[in-house]
Amino acid sequence: MQILVLGSGLMGPAAAYNALTDAQVAQVTLADKDAGQLAAAAARLRPLLVNPARLETTVIDLADQQATAALIARHDAVVAALPSAVIPLGVRATVAARTPWIDLSWPAESELPELKRLAAENGVLVIPGCGVEPGLTEIMARYVAEKLDRTDELHIKCGGIPAQPDGPLNYRIVFGGKRLPLREYDARIAKDGALRAVPRYSGVETLQVAGVGEVEAWHEGFMPWLLELDALKGIKLGTQKTVRWPGYAAKATVLRELGLLSLQPIDVDGVQVAPKHVVDAALYPHVRLREDERDLTIFRVEVCGEKDGFPRRYSIDMVDRYDERLGFTSMARVTAFTGAIVARMAARGAFTATGWVTPEKLLTGAHFQTLVAELAKAGVTFTETVEKTARLGGEEIGDQ
Repeated sequence: MQILVLGSGLMGPAAAYNALTDAQVAQVTLADKDAGQLAAAAARLRPLLVNPARLETTVIDLADQQATAALIARHDAVVAALPSAVIPLGVRATVAARTPWIDLSWPAESELPELKRLAAENGVLVIPGCGVEPGLTEIMARYVAEKLDRTDELHIKCGGIPAQPDGPLNYRIVFGGKRLPLREYDARIAKDGALRAVPRYSGVETLQVAGVGEVEAWHEGFMPWLLELDALKGIKLGTQKTVRWPGYAAKATVLRELGLLSLQPIDVDGVQVAPKHVVDAALYPHVRLREDERDLTIFRVEVCGEKDGFPRRYSIDMVDRYDERLGFTSMARVTAFTGAIVARMAARGAFTATGWVTPEKLLTGAHFQTLVAELAKAGVTFTETVEKTARLGGEEIGDQ
């Protein structure tokens, strides 16, 4: 098998490393437009590999669609670790090359109709949002929901945070890029089987995480495609919350209410500037993950409903930490490793589906077990619990 990884930032090198742990992978090509970043990533990766010759690098500009399609066609699957703005270029090239595309992220919503049409009409498998969130959160949501005869509630909490809170937001950018994941538009919840808007950063609740301490979680965006699953249709309540150190939501709310998260340009001394871009530029020095800093990922998916006539609550918990031996952030481990594992499965021909398919529709049954087993090999493990009650909340994550 040959795997192509597009992007050599925080996520791409971790995806390449994971793919190269598979003896059946003959070669991994790590590609990027930035030659300097690519060379630095390869120099850090090669000492970690048993056989560094299996890693190749190439500089590619996705705007050159012919060259990109030719590169993709030489591989059995693609892992995309790219900024959302260039994802459409990659998907178009992978459709031309007729090669499975596994994306750690998601393109802009305005691009979706065309990309979905291209994938479907050409019979090419495109798996978007195949990281930790979206990705593992929805995969685990389906897994636990299908344990119940009737699911009444689904609650997802996930987030990457610095191991030690520090700075004005007690936050570090752990996914990549220089822009904070701060948004002004409303979040979503599911209520009686339909999506409803709620103010972003509202619904704040505190959690006690074993070995970490107290964190907070607040409304983000409930993934609408979850409501397409039989186990979650008509769900009474569904929430998807982001985890941060306490105080983040209050500060983000102030920025939102002041209009500082707006992407609509305003005139500043004759110059058109988006307030959010100013905030990103001003805060980046305070939220950049430094070489000496460590991160961790907190993950909980829980459902409640009925099983065999009795109320039941199922939960899946995970706390993952920075990999000191390999030098990978926790966010890279849980995100990029997931994408790389699914890419290897696609390269082997494990999936018969084609078109635009979200990961929870594919990673069930034996495929789910393969994913969990491969993550466990990499040290990413989950704790599953069940209670004979419909009550939610109050437990310590990871302390079961």
